[in-house]
Amino acid sequence: MYIGQLKSTSEGRQAFSVRMALGALIIKERLGTSDRETVEQIKENPYLRYFIGLTEFKQEEPFYHTMMTHFRKRLGPDIINQINEWLVTEEVNQMTSDRDEVTNDDDHEHIR
Repeated sequence: MYIGQLKSTSEGRQAFSVRMALGALIIKERLGTSDRETVEQIKENPYLRYFIGLTEFKQEEPFYHTMMTHFRKRLGPDIINQINEWLVTEEVNQMTSDRDEVTNDDDHEHIR
């Protein structure tokens, strides 16, 4: 998994959270931007910064655009597909739950 590849020493590249890596990849796909443009959008937009786990606004880039390649390589298509499946399953479960609540509310109205 991704977390196992993070370095615990102060040597080498800075370690980034899965939230930041996956969030940046999601933003890139949703906006249809290049790696460089994605980082620029994250830099300028406080909502996108919050989405990837940053809690304060700074005028600097959260990471270099070259890290996007690293994120894609580390997460890989299998992990991204698995996360997509979890999201779809959760959405279907939520829709089913919402539909059941509406049905139950309708049943209660007929009893009155």
